[in-house]
Amino acid sequence: MTPDAPTLLVKIFGRDKPGLTAGLFHELAAFGVDVIDIEQVVTRGRITLCALVTTPPRSGGATEGELRATLHAWAEASGLQAEIISGTGDNPSRGAGRSHVTVLGNPLTAETTAAIAGRIAATGGNIDRIYRLAKYPVTAVEFDVSGVAPERLRTELATEAAARAVDVAVVASGLQRRAPRLVVMDVDSTLIQDEVIELFAGHAGCEAEVAKITDAAMRGELDFTESLHARVALLAGLDASVVDAVRSQVRLTPGARTLIRTLKRLGCQVGVVSGGFTQVTDALREHLGLDFAAANTLEVVDGRLTGRVTGEIVDRAGKARLLRRFAEEAGVPLSRTVAIGDGANDLDMLNAAGLGVAFNAKPLVARAAHTAVTVPFLDAVLYLLGITREEVEAADAQAPS
Repeated sequence: MTPDAPTLLVKIFGRDKPGLTAGLFHELAAFGVDVIDIEQVVTRGRITLCALVTTPPRSGGATEGELRATLHAWAEASGLQAEIISGTGDNPSRGAGRSHVTVLGNPLTAETTAAIAGRIAATGGNIDRIYRLAKYPVTAVEFDVSGVAPERLRTELATEAAARAVDVAVVASGLQRRAPRLVVMDVDSTLIQDEVIELFAGHAGCEAEVAKITDAAMRGELDFTESLHARVALLAGLDASVVDAVRSQVRLTPGARTLIRTLKRLGCQVGVVSGGFTQVTDALREHLGLDFAAANTLEVVDGRLTGRVTGEIVDRAGKARLLRRFAEEAGVPLSRTVAIGDGANDLDMLNAAGLGVAFNAKPLVARAAHTAVTVPFLDAVLYLLGITREEVEAADAQAPS
């Protein structure tokens, strides 16, 4: 088709019912036109169907006027409205720099949507398509945007998201989006709702003291390794049987099972890195079917905790190093890795990953990560990867019981 070839944009809208799409194209077929583009959406039972087609060929004998009259008559008989617009050529090419912008709101207000769309336009971006990913437990919508570099768009929308108290993620478009990924999570206050060392401390009677040190470390006010040694020292003398008690106290974050199960079905690999302890992460790895797990190890001598850890410390730098190691072992480039965490000791890992997600994180971490999720459901991360709630539910329904 030449850019100046005449074309018709046919738009029908009204109450949806089976057979409308087939009916429209049956009417068009009688005029010998070619289909250039189609777009259809159904919202609350109302259909909007657009078809970009060539004009009737001269050799066919039918005229554009006859086509218009036929389509209007068919639409009226079907209880629909029709609009037919003359023009030339195909749709204009999308601009360079293409992104998926995911917005999570609970609720998602019209004011917020206007602000996000306005900021996209202000950067020179164009919204080519919008669709809903989920309606429960949060509203998640995705904008396909072109015309602006993803990095610039991410910076601009981060400011708007913070001002509007919503979560916004910007991911570059491309084939890699649906390619298998490696997803690596922090454990304490991310995969699980608890701080494991505080569970141990509860059995040692020093929970308040340990919690105070933990909070300072997560805010970045205290060196992690120093804080780890200080907290573990308070556990000296505990009977090793307390490990089983702590494992039984661990509570998964809502949505954790769904997140991991869905990722595994998509062929992704999933791991955890923790400043906590292998005595818990090894059990989580087995229970959840994780591919990778790394953490510190509490030293046990003669059936009691010594108040020391053994082996290489998993600290802030160690988490990033482990992410790279896991990616190499998984055969996944860093650009296709996702890291999820909440504390300052996760920052290096979040920044090293292709997508770093701050999950209900401290303000310092939320500002530094690629994106933040502030709803208390870990499976909301799926929406940032373009996976819809309907896809998750359909996969669950088809799974063997």
